[in-house]
Amino acid sequence: MKRIPLLAILISIILLGGCFVNSQDYDNETIEKAKEVAESYIKNNYQDIETVEFIGVEESPMGGMWVNGKVNGKAGFTIDMDEKVFKVMGAGLKEGFPELKEECKNGGCDY
Repeated sequence: MKRIPLLAILISIILLGGCFVNSQDYDNETIEKAKEVAESYIKNNYQDIETVEFIGVEESPMGGMWVNGKVNGKAGFTIDMDEKVFKVMGAGLKEGFPELKEECKNGGCDY
């Protein structure tokens, strides 16, 4: 009877450990470039951006890069970026994030 719970715990540890084996640490140059691109994207596509604060850069589950932060000290964002060419693939914006600029609504603005 004790073998089943012990086996279940062991399998869980192995599976969770496998999630971290594929994690990737980015060098400082890559992180700085990602932040630069994310900030440019935000400032060129959204209204009333006063400040951009970065919280972290991490590998997304699908292998891309996520750049996390806040604008104007409160509204959070996650930018999904192709780490090889630093192209913004999408953005997750929290409640209160500034509106998209009118000229960027039909296809996005350059960044």
